[in-house]
Amino acid sequence: MGKKLLITEKPSVAMEFAKALKINTNRKNGYLESDEWIITWCVGHLVTMSYPDKYDEKLKWWRLDTLPFIPKEWKYEIIPNVQNQFNIVQSLMNRTDIDEIYNAGDSGREGEYIQRLVLMMVNPSPNIKRKRVWIDSQTEEEILRGIREAKDQSEYDSLSDSAYLRAKEDYLIGINFSRLLSITQGRNLASKINEDKASISVGRVMTCVLGMIVSREREIRNFVKTKYYKIVGEFGEENTAFKAEWKVNEKSKLFESHLLYNETGFKEEKNAKDFIVSLEGKDAVITELKKSKQKENAPLLFNLAEIQNECTKRFKIKPDETLDIIQNLYEKKLVTYPRTDARVLSTAVAKEISKNLNGIAKLYKDVEVQGYIKKMIDEKYPTNNLSKTKYVNDSKITDHYAIIPTGQGFENFDKLPELQKQIYKLIVKRFLAIFYPPAEYSKIQVCINIDNETFYANGKVCLNQGYLEIARSNDQKQVSADTEKSLEKTEEHSLDILKSLKKGQKLPVKNYEIKSAETSPPPRYNSGSLILAMENAGKLIEDEELREQIKGAGIGTSATRGGIIEKLEKIRYIEINKKTQIVTPSNKGEIIYDIVYCSMPDMLNPKLTASWEKGLDMVAKKEIEPEVFMEKLQRYVCSKFDKLVVKI
Repeated sequence: MGKKLLITEKPSVAMEFAKALKINTNRKNGYLESDEWIITWCVGHLVTMSYPDKYDEKLKWWRLDTLPFIPKEWKYEIIPNVQNQFNIVQSLMNRTDIDEIYNAGDSGREGEYIQRLVLMMVNPSPNIKRKRVWIDSQTEEEILRGIREAKDQSEYDSLSDSAYLRAKEDYLIGINFSRLLSITQGRNLASKINEDKASISVGRVMTCVLGMIVSREREIRNFVKTKYYKIVGEFGEENTAFKAEWKVNEKSKLFESHLLYNETGFKEEKNAKDFIVSLEGKDAVITELKKSKQKENAPLLFNLAEIQNECTKRFKIKPDETLDIIQNLYEKKLVTYPRTDARVLSTAVAKEISKNLNGIAKLYKDVEVQGYIKKMIDEKYPTNNLSKTKYVNDSKITDHYAIIPTGQGFENFDKLPELQKQIYKLIVKRFLAIFYPPAEYSKIQVCINIDNETFYANGKVCLNQGYLEIARSNDQKQVSADTEKSLEKTEEHSLDILKSLKKGQKLPVKNYEIKSAETSPPPRYNSGSLILAMENAGKLIEDEELREQIKGAGIGTSATRGGIIEKLEKIRYIEINKKTQIVTPSNKGEIIYDIVYCSMPDMLNPKLTASWEKGLDMVAKKEIEPEVFMEKLQRYVCSKFDKLVVKI
């Protein structure tokens, strides 16, 4: 009986597979071997696409008459500094005693691509069975399940097609348009940045993200603050007075008036004063009293974009650093697969979730977290009906479910750097929060009519913290905690006053006052909020429910977004403040933006980039054929050149 060859993405992962398979044989040169198994590894990419000069040496020189460059037969080559490991993998694949090859690369599009390139270059015997291991964590039981349930590699061919097409798309757009713009605009750029010569780097995703950053910066730069004036009335007796704000409606004499800046404010202070004069001496009557209870559930679980954004806000670290940390937690078996877009769990995982909870309860020594778990037990919070909640949805999962703690891997936890422990705790708290009851609020809205003009007062108080107890930041200073308590008392007092009112009741008017307000520019992106904006096709959407609704049309993928930001900074198109992580374009970046805007503006459009990503997703899901995508890509490149060369 022959042997099974299993290939992971890197040595550390190979060691985890070896432990799970009980392979204790000494490590050999680039692989491990037992009676049944041989385990080897890539070291990231071993194979890459060849540059144009490998097709024809003349293409080493950048000239317009050699563009666009679209190969008929694509060439690939071994990356020189990993040639040795490639040779090892190749020799193992070609051994006559190998019956099966298990692709245990990273469970995603890029992981598939890394290993398919190696298989393509080696081209092992067609008699060898090829299988794909797909896992969601690196716990021993998950590794063994992945091997046991490994499918025939052909079932992942569409994912492989998508991966090859992504690389070809980035290659064709990057090489052709970078060369074109460098040839035609390089001197222009060099003169503006005071350099002898300059090249222009263009990328399918990179240029679009630069566009988002420059557009936002110019919007802020050109923003003119506008002042407007609100009317606030104070109603009631001395000890029970409350404030209410005027808002225009259809009955108002100012409905659709040119005097208003918006529905709550006047353009000019004088008009606001005149309005107050027109109300003086008139009765104030309560026309509506709405009382309601409101429930608010815990937010959805973390995907990579959400945890990157959260870590940038809390710890002021770059998205790539967050990914590196969570990747390490994943390899230490502490959390599930990090490169995921999903924020929910699968039905199958939800059924087994008690394993994750029990592991945390028994092995995670954090006092705060143990307090939350104790409350879950004491209050008998249900943990076995997750499948009936919004946190479980098979239709919203493609490759992997949300990032959650495995409940395992604590043997090395104490050795982790403090920041890694804090990020792990964030993931644990977000996970535990979904088992807590919703936060409950009591709300009341009062409408006051004065000569067909309406003033509104709102009161809201938290009756039951529910999940907020666990979601609230544990690193707030005592001062802010005290402030929070005093605000709650104020809200309760206000709510009690509003609750005592009755519909039809006449109220004395204590006074009216004018409050000035002004518009504010949009915020600059930080490196975390930029990741969210990329995920949501160029929109920075704070509301998480809305973010969920428009998901699926993002720029780049969860695995690549941090790297894109890193590259833009490296080539000095953007600058990132180390302390705040605020992102701004460099002077060079703005010049590049203008060059691209004048020549091929659609490259700056998030919708175009998102549509390409959607096309790749459709290939992976077998909704369109790879040939259709490739034809569309080639037509796009050629048509762009036809238009641009005419302009030149």
